[in-house]
Order: sequence, then structure tokens, then C-alpha cells
Amino acid sequence: MAEEEEPGWEVDPDDDWGVAVITTVGRQLRLRREAVGMRAAEFGRVVGYGEDMVYKVESGKRIPRPEFLDKADEVLSAGGLLAAMKEDVAKVRYPKRVRELAQLEAKAVELQLYDPLNVHGLLQTPEYARALLRMRRPAYSGDEVERFIVARVARKSVFERAPSPEIGFVLEEWTLRRPLGGREVLRSQLEHLMEVAELRQVELQVMPMDREEHAGVAGGIEVLKFADGSAVGRSPVVAGGRPVGEPRQLRILELRYGIIRAQALTPRESTTFIEKLLGAA
Repeated sequence: MAEEEEPGWEVDPDDDWGVAVITTVGRQLRLRREAVGMRAAEFGRVVGYGEDMVYKVESGKRIPRPEFLDKADEVLSAGGLLAAMKEDVAKVRYPKRVRELAQLEAKAVELQLYDPLNVHGLLQTPEYARALLRMRRPAYSGDEVERFIVARVARKSVFERAPSPEIGFVLEEWTLRRPLGGREVLRSQLEHLMEVAELRQVELQVMPMDREEHAGVAGGIEVLKFADGSAVGRSPVVAGGRPVGEPRQLRILELRYGIIRAQALTPRESTTFIEKLLGAA
């Protein structure tokens, strides 16, 4: 696919921080290019971009790839200035609300997560995530789908942090049986769950469909706890789904999550359950 046609690299005009970052990068790029007396077309040939794409990047309308910034830094003798912008540029590709969530996850020392509708975003493979996003109505654009996928993959860095946060997931059985995206997508997703379940800091539990009592019928739950003793939680039935930090509301969320965990299979039983599903897939 041509660079100009590939989705996921447009700047969201409603993301003020993202617009500011890409505008700054573009301005630095243009100043460096003009300082060495290189025309946009000539520069584009060297770095592998068309002249029109160079202008789009310089005007802050297109997010540059990390390899583009590395090459531009070398060609324009920027001394690492352009290459150093890669981290912030990469974050611009994440939708604003996902970026804010990722920042909270990056600080948390404990995460308690329950999604009654799908495999939780932190556990999704790119193929499973893409299938879900393409089913959304009203439909996301191709650019929006790719931005969400990039963001979800980036959020998985929470598993690699040191020290590692404690992470608990409760998954609904039906989400592990329904072949969203196709049988192969489901199988890959189940295999990925088995890999994550082996991590020492992760407790993964399955809520069977045959349970006659279920404390999670009101909706999903997310509780993030931080090193200073504070916490933030979110659920559709508390404060309209907005993040909350008030102790009384957090207590309700933690109470519900604790009961859900008690009603679900144990982590060992859950792993065995997923193994059986894989055998039948």
C-alpha cells in the first residue's frame, strides 16, 4: 500500500496535544531541510517519501514514521534532535482517551479488570482487536481502526514493567467461545491467553456460563491502584461510567469485583478450561 493511502497516520484535529507535537516536529524538519539547502523533492527521494508527503509532514498534517525520523535526522545532520521525537510522535497515533488510560495503567501497581462483553483490551491479539473494531457501528474509518490497534498493542507494555504490577482478569466463558473474526482468530486469541496466564504477576479467571449467581450483570469493572495508596475505578453503573476516586464508590466497585472473582473459576481451573477449549477449536 502506498504511503499516502495507508490508514492510521493522520493527525486527529481534536487532539490538541497531538496536533502540537506533530506541528513542532514538522516545523523542525522544515527548518533543518532549508538550513542545508535541500529541496522537498530531493529530500523525499533520499528518505523514500514523495514530495507531497514531505510537505504534509512538515505542515503537521501527517504523522511521520519512526524510520523516517531516523533517516531524516541522519540526512539533515540534526544530531539526534529529530530522532529524539519518536517517542512523543508514536503516542500521537493513540486515540486521546486511550492515551489517557494508558498513562494511568503505566502508574498502577495493581489492576482489577472485568469485561463482560469481550476479551479485555489488554489481552487482545491484534487480529482479534481488528475484528472487533471493524464490527463497530457506526463504522470506524480505516484510519481510526489502525490507530486503536496501535494503541492497544502499546498498552501491553504494562506486562513488561519492572517492578511488575499485579493484574487480575475475569473473562466471560462466552467471549472465549464465540469465534469473532473467524475460528483461526479465536484460536490465536486463546493461545495468547494461555501465554499471558503463565506470567507470575497475572491472575486470569473464567466466569462459566452455568453460574446461577453473577455479581457482574450490571457491567464491566476496572480498578487501578497506585503506590501512594490512591485508586481510580470505572464501571458503567457508577457515576455514568466516568473514572471515580471517591472511597465510597471505589468500595462498591471492589466489593463487586471481589464477589465476581469468588464466583469465577480459580486461575488453575481457568487455565485447564481454556486448554479444553483449544482442544475443541
